[in-house]
Amino acid sequence: MKKERRWTYKSQDSGVESTTASNQTAMAGGMEAAADKGGEIVKARTDEREYRRIVLKNSLEVLLISDAETDKCAASMNVNVGSFSDPEGLDGLAHFLEHMLFYASEKYPEEDSYSKYITEHGGSTNAYTSSEDTNYHFDINTDSFDEALDRFAQFFIKPLMSADATMREIKAVDSENQKNMLSDSWRLRQLQKHLSRDDHPYHKFSTGNMDTLHVRPEAKGVDTRSELLKFYDEHYSVNIMHLVIYGKENLDKLQGLVEELFQEIRNTNKTILRLPGQPCTPDHLQVLVKVVPIRQYHELTVSWPITPTIHQYEEAPSRYLSHLIGHEGEGSLFHALKILGFATGLYAGEAGTMEYSFFNVSIDLTDAGHEHMEDIIGLLFRHMKILQHSGVPRWIFDEISAISETSFHYQAKTHPISYATGISSKMRIYPTKHWLVGSSLPSKFNPAIVKKVLDEISPSNVRIFWESNKFEGKTDKIEPWYNTPYSLEKITKETIQEWEQSAPDVNLFLPIPNVFIPTDLLLKDVKDKENFPVMLRKTSFSRLWYKPDTKFFRPKAYVKMEFNCPLAVSSPDAVVLSSMFVWLLEDCLNEYAYYAEDAGLYYGLSLSDNGFELYLGGFNHKLMILLEAVIEKIAKFEVKPDRFSVIKEMDTKAYQNNKFRQPYSQATSYCSLVLHDQTWPWTEELDALLHMEAEDLVKFVPMMLSRAFVECYVAGNVDKEEAESMVKHVEDVLFKDPKPICRQLFPSQLLTDRVAELGTRTKYFYHQQGSNPKDENSALVHYIQVHQDEFSMNVKLQLFCLIAKQATFHQLRTVEQLGYITSLSRRNHSGVNGVQFIIQSSDKGPRHIDSRVESLLKDLESKFYNMSDEEFKSNVTALTDMKLEKHKNLSEESRFYWGEIRNGTLKFNRIEAEVAALREIKREELIDYFDEYIKIDAPKKKSLSIFVYGSQHLKEMVSDKAKVASPFIEIEDIVRFRNSLPLYRSLRG
Repeated sequence: MKKERRWTYKSQDSGVESTTASNQTAMAGGMEAAADKGGEIVKARTDEREYRRIVLKNSLEVLLISDAETDKCAASMNVNVGSFSDPEGLDGLAHFLEHMLFYASEKYPEEDSYSKYITEHGGSTNAYTSSEDTNYHFDINTDSFDEALDRFAQFFIKPLMSADATMREIKAVDSENQKNMLSDSWRLRQLQKHLSRDDHPYHKFSTGNMDTLHVRPEAKGVDTRSELLKFYDEHYSVNIMHLVIYGKENLDKLQGLVEELFQEIRNTNKTILRLPGQPCTPDHLQVLVKVVPIRQYHELTVSWPITPTIHQYEEAPSRYLSHLIGHEGEGSLFHALKILGFATGLYAGEAGTMEYSFFNVSIDLTDAGHEHMEDIIGLLFRHMKILQHSGVPRWIFDEISAISETSFHYQAKTHPISYATGISSKMRIYPTKHWLVGSSLPSKFNPAIVKKVLDEISPSNVRIFWESNKFEGKTDKIEPWYNTPYSLEKITKETIQEWEQSAPDVNLFLPIPNVFIPTDLLLKDVKDKENFPVMLRKTSFSRLWYKPDTKFFRPKAYVKMEFNCPLAVSSPDAVVLSSMFVWLLEDCLNEYAYYAEDAGLYYGLSLSDNGFELYLGGFNHKLMILLEAVIEKIAKFEVKPDRFSVIKEMDTKAYQNNKFRQPYSQATSYCSLVLHDQTWPWTEELDALLHMEAEDLVKFVPMMLSRAFVECYVAGNVDKEEAESMVKHVEDVLFKDPKPICRQLFPSQLLTDRVAELGTRTKYFYHQQGSNPKDENSALVHYIQVHQDEFSMNVKLQLFCLIAKQATFHQLRTVEQLGYITSLSRRNHSGVNGVQFIIQSSDKGPRHIDSRVESLLKDLESKFYNMSDEEFKSNVTALTDMKLEKHKNLSEESRFYWGEIRNGTLKFNRIEAEVAALREIKREELIDYFDEYIKIDAPKKKSLSIFVYGSQHLKEMVSDKAKVASPFIEIEDIVRFRNSLPLYRSLRG
């Protein structure tokens, strides 16, 4: 089930998205500190990186990070200016500026040359705009870092922001906004802002669109570009910027590089925006707001404006309260609501700025919960009273502190771009010594501060947002930016007290001490230093692959077990029943497993192509205890009718909400349905679900489990004996009981993943109306199927994608402005490789977009034919560096090896073998590959275009289908078409 939302400091509106698609923490004993020229920087005891704070002559504050082991360098510049600074009448200008800085600079005037350079040298670049900050960041292969950093610095020295790019990027901002228009999270966020003081910047519309950035300004005689340049001049000053540099060189060399490249950023001593207090007046409090969402669901968001606790981050009062309010163990508010059948998820936490904040509790409701909203609010406030009467027990704070300290000191290493971006956004908030720590280590117990926040979470200070599609047609107001229907009514303190008194009599109490907190953090003495997984054990019931940790040296483990059950995915009915089985397993484990997850030991259950998978990961100390609990629940699985009804309702809504997915997501789903054998349309699965009863699941589960084979992977801080004992335990419980639950598979029953093979020199089309009639966006997936897994062919495709990726983005997104979502990527369907273009547009229909992809492919011919040997070698080097990038942590490494095991390829040396093949490729071979498989008239080309029509272009669909003529083929029925195609051989053997 869903877990507690941890409290973290974040800016409001942090959801404003990126400009590009190029890629895409107890100050207790034992702390270590990195010496720097500005004081000490607290770091984890397992962190071997070096840190230094410097301040340039122009006042730019910089954190240098030297990591001799890194394969990628990264930088992140955080500018303390965001959408709150937008001028009156130009909503979204800060976000628009973020877009425009990517174009060009005086030193590097070629349009999009920055993104092109980053992409061609194995990197990625992105940015985001929040309420108070704009953050720009990139990563790149280490040998190209210096020039990339110079190009990056020019954003803040002399950007061009050319006139001819202005309207194009306004269209990009508008396209981004169109993508968000039918997102319930964006709609609720803006409604919460709308119902606030109109003189407070929180009230603003942050993303911008064509209306705010062009139509309205033009009508008033305002030139948007002039205002853009003025905004940049007035707000972008180096004294409110913070830079993080993550490099491979030593600190002295990094410092020299930064001093050379960034000292020219001007300092106008800009003062930081001061906010006029809380955004809510008494008129905006004690309100109940009924909201009509797009999707089918019910949710309560209870919100209180509070004094920001970021200033007491070491005391962590909101962290303490969110731990208790969001707890899911027995005695918790969520547990009570779950037993009553009222809720399926609960989240608690604080979000805000340095000057105002909201404490939020969000509750996912069942249909019954929707009918008992007053009882739920009453129980929430009754729970608050229990917390007040319980005081602030020291042991709970100490437990939070202990968990946090262990998590911080043994945190997994992450990608440099993520690490740098996270730190740069903290630098203006925290003192230097806590730049790496942030709010993640509560260390000062202060009951008075916790009580102060608890006092603010009161009936007189509340805002309740109640979302449900059942309110459709029953509201009388419209939010202006997203056209969200809502109604508003005042509720008194006395009303809430009445709800509290009349709520059901349930037993609410504080959580018990967490027995899953790890105490044994010692590393195993691994004698066999295997570079790749080894098959440690094989029986007729299971196979065990084992890989000890020889790289990351953390007291953590990663376990994957796939239960191959042929009946689990054999029909739409079986898929639905298997899904219900997984849901109910997690549901009955929730109260117990929540403590494990709170202590850093995670588990998950999910359907797989061949049955279902169990994942366990995190601290290894008590992992076996959790595994035993999960296997026991599988062995003694019981269908409780009341929980079956709740899970069926959840699953039904999840299926029904498929129709509200983004059009590009619908298109990729259709593409998978065409290609993957033994998969079923979600509409068929929904139909099966609607007719399911608890008794069907009671009968199905023993049949599903009756024949099984368990594929296992155990990695990390686990010795061979422990790994074997895990698998033996599974066998003993499931297979070796006198009346076994599972028996071994017959050899003929081992399922294999098969992929349909498209016809050569034939283009297939599938036209479909978008499933949400309110969505104006259309989408295209243009897929080219190329080859089955083979090292030399793989790297040729990867090399093609690297070279063509930026050209695709530049032409289709930047120049032609077809849509904000524009990408080219390699696609792997169970070992069958291809390339796909994905474009979503509110401006152009799918057929037009498809024709532009074909035109781009024609343009790429000259790009490949005219590519110099030097350019070819540069791309080979970039791809080689990307492929040789080391895994950052145990989970990343394990996911790679598990992919080889699950797919049956078992090519654990894939990286080394593909790099060897890549180094042998000649330019002519790549051109021949392009000519043979990818270009417009390639003799071995196999392509498929999926058209999804939004309401804006629906009238084009009939005529578009009529234009499909031989040798092109229109797919009328996906499943019948797929069944008519040959299948690639299975890689499982």
